[in-house]
Amino acid sequence: MREIKNVLICGGGMMGKGIAHILSGRDDLNITVYDMYESPFIEGLKSTFQQLVDNNILSEDEVEKRVARVSFTTDLESREIKAADLVIECVFEKLDVKQEMFAKLEERCSAYTIFCTNTSVISPTEISAKLVHKERLIGTHFWNPAFLIPLVEVVKSEYTKAEVADTVMEFLRKAGKKPVLCQKDVPGFIANRMQHALWREAIYIVEQGIADAATVDEAVKNSFGLRLPQLGPLENVDMVGTDLTYNIHSYIFKDLCRDTEPSPLLIEKLEKGDIGFKTGRGFQEWTQEETEESKKALNEYLIKML
Repeated sequence: MREIKNVLICGGGMMGKGIAHILSGRDDLNITVYDMYESPFIEGLKSTFQQLVDNNILSEDEVEKRVARVSFTTDLESREIKAADLVIECVFEKLDVKQEMFAKLEERCSAYTIFCTNTSVISPTEISAKLVHKERLIGTHFWNPAFLIPLVEVVKSEYTKAEVADTVMEFLRKAGKKPVLCQKDVPGFIANRMQHALWREAIYIVEQGIADAATVDEAVKNSFGLRLPQLGPLENVDMVGTDLTYNIHSYIFKDLCRDTEPSPLLIEKLEKGDIGFKTGRGFQEWTQEETEESKKALNEYLIKML
């Protein structure tokens, strides 16, 4: 298993900052962030630490030390890019953009560089299409906010070598993450498949007039949502028994949503421009203060949980 010392993060946006935040906790790494455009990246990186400072998790001095471990460049020909042992790509979530990025990197990086793509939905196999050595690319889906959500889904493409998967899993563990290996390159990987199955049923309940959106959210937050951090769904099945689970499924499955297309209610909201926090109206109405409070409250909750 190869030692990883020089790490390149491609993309200086929200996910790039979050991943740089995570890796800056290791003093044995050289971390470079590349972006096509000049930006106040380092200042933005500092801001990701603020809630941790406010909650006495990190001191100002510790933040300065961690930020100092990260450099930023817009030069694709820089020495740091050519020296990268591992690349984590988090550019715009568009297939051709990711493909072109990796094609450029393969021309410049060493023959041993591992390529990781931070995508939540796009197939790593498709992303690797323009690479000569497809076997060194793997999916690494960091969840947002990346510096607070422990999970990283490590997704093997049709070509990924076992050694690459093992190296990336160990690298992420050393960075303090909780990596899980997705053995097959399938849409949604592992966690998003389950998350969106829940969202589909939640939207269906509203669509059918069974309950309004606020009630659906309250029902989840005050029932099985409380158990999920401690009790996973299949552990829960074993706890109540596969026999009881079979009986429940035999009764209820025929009444659950089985749509293979987005909900008509979701389409209606999209057509009206009711797209959620961005416009102040989605399934519920939101003021600017409420949207900011929701985002802040999520981070505060995760900090306390972790």
